[in-house]
Amino acid sequence: MKIGFTGTMSVGKTTLVNALKELPEFKDYSFKTERSKYLRDLGIPLNTDSSTKGQIIFLAERCSELYDENIITDRTLIDVMAFTALSKTIPLTFSYNFNDLCYDLLQEYDYIFYISPNGVDIEDNGVRTTDPEYRESVDKEIKKIIKEKKGYIKNLIELNGSVEERVNKVKQTLSL
Repeated sequence: MKIGFTGTMSVGKTTLVNALKELPEFKDYSFKTERSKYLRDLGIPLNTDSSTKGQIIFLAERCSELYDENIITDRTLIDVMAFTALSKTIPLTFSYNFNDLCYDLLQEYDYIFYISPNGVDIEDNGVRTTDPEYRESVDKEIKKIIKEKKGYIKNLIELNGSVEERVNKVKQTLSL
């Protein structure tokens, strides 16, 4: 199964994936988690500074994950699409074409879990922006993409609450 978590920055996607990684129910899965520090150190602009080349690299990462049979990842194509749409340096026509390219690939995820930022404080990890307005913009863009392209998503589930509550909802959804 291909399972992805989507949501704006600092909502606990990586924390949730790391919690699932510890459970025996997921022993046959590979896990992919945040690579922002590594990518930033390569000189790839992140957040509002995202570039065309950078977003293509992020797209390639997400696509490479879809080759795994059993994967759980803390990012999806939806995240890449949202950051591309919000970039101040990426031309609008490129953003539209880029996101159109991604739509069909969304069908490859068996489950996409959207994690709401409601009730979750922004954590400064030294890489992501801590701007609450930008965080809200990313969340709105993710919700817009989900709404517009719901037909491309097999199973979409919203998560909120504590890490334990989220883990339980994932397990329940997957009947584990």
